[in-house]
Parts: sequence; C-alpha cells; structure tokens
Amino acid sequence: MTGRPDVEAALAAFVPRPIDRPDLRHSAVAITIVEEPDGPAFLLTRRAETLRRHAGQWALPGGRTDPGEGPGETARRELSEELGLVLDASTELGVLDDYATRSGFVITPVVLWAGPVGELTPNPDEVGAVHRVPLALIDVEPRFLTIPESDAPVIQLPLFDRFVHAPTGAVLHQFREVVLHGRATRVAHLEQPVFAWR
Repeated sequence: MTGRPDVEAALAAFVPRPIDRPDLRHSAVAITIVEEPDGPAFLLTRRAETLRRHAGQWALPGGRTDPGEGPGETARRELSEELGLVLDASTELGVLDDYATRSGFVITPVVLWAGPVGELTPNPDEVGAVHRVPLALIDVEPRFLTIPESDAPVIQLPLFDRFVHAPTGAVLHQFREVVLHGRATRVAHLEQPVFAWR
C-alpha cells in the first residue's frame, strides 16, 4: 500500500531537474492521488473532442502558468477548473522533472495528495472523461519506438488496452519509477509522437 508518507518520502529523496528554456511557456500538471476503497489511484482525463489542440488525448489536469504563480498553484487551479476539485497548498507533496514539449511548453509535474474525494464535476469544455486509475495499472514497463523524425525514443505507456504517449506517458513513467520503486529515472529526453508536435 502506498500511503501519503510513502509518497512524501520518495519525493523528498528525489532531486528534480528543472529546464531553463526562456523561449518556452511555463505550465504545470497535477498528479492527483485519491484514496479509493481498493487503494490509491490518480486522476487521468481524456481531453474534450471539441478542443482545438490535442483533442481526445490522455492528459493530467493542468495548463499554462499565470503571472506570479508557482507550479503548485497552477496545478491546483487547473485541477479546480477542470474537475471541480479544490485543494490547498498542504496537499502538495513535491515535483518531478520538468518536461519540454514540442508544442512550446515546459511542464512541471506536481504531485498532490487529495485523499478521499466524492463526485467530481468535469468541465465539459475541457474534459471528455475522467478516470480514477489505480497506481498498480501504471506499474508496467513502457514500450519505446524509434521514428525517422527524431533520434530520441518515443515512449508508449500501456493503459486500458491503449497507449499513453509523452508528455503524459513520460510523466507517469517517472512517477512510477520515483514513487513506486525509488529510482531516479529521467524522462526529459523521451520523445513525443509526431501527432503531438503541433
């Protein structure tokens, strides 16, 4: 069983690597751990099909950082806007490595402990569906592909008989490595599929 003290200890032992890219916009995503009857899970969304960019893709709640915000504030604000789940700063457990996307952002993943949560209210303008994913489901080995457009490997994380790609797949793989196994595995070099470059 992975409880809050276990997650906090794993993140405290990990030294996250920031990315200094002034040319990219800052953003944050929330890896939100909720307590379910069968154990801890995290919140994963499918983006609404009506969105102009990355419609229908797997995503962690998140978005662009507003002026004056830190990553934790951004992650918690976006979680509230997307899923109606309001958390305070005491729920922030730590961050993982920054990840630079092909679409022009530096993402900081923020790990939050929400505890038991009731009904969520997804914003239909942004979220097509929300899933409470048991942590055990991401304790799997990813698949790595080579593509002619890049020298870096493309990561595919198996989930729900499909694959989750970077950036979400890379972030979740690092969460698995750091939190579930205590390994400081780096993922910033892992590539996104070409369809996510725009």
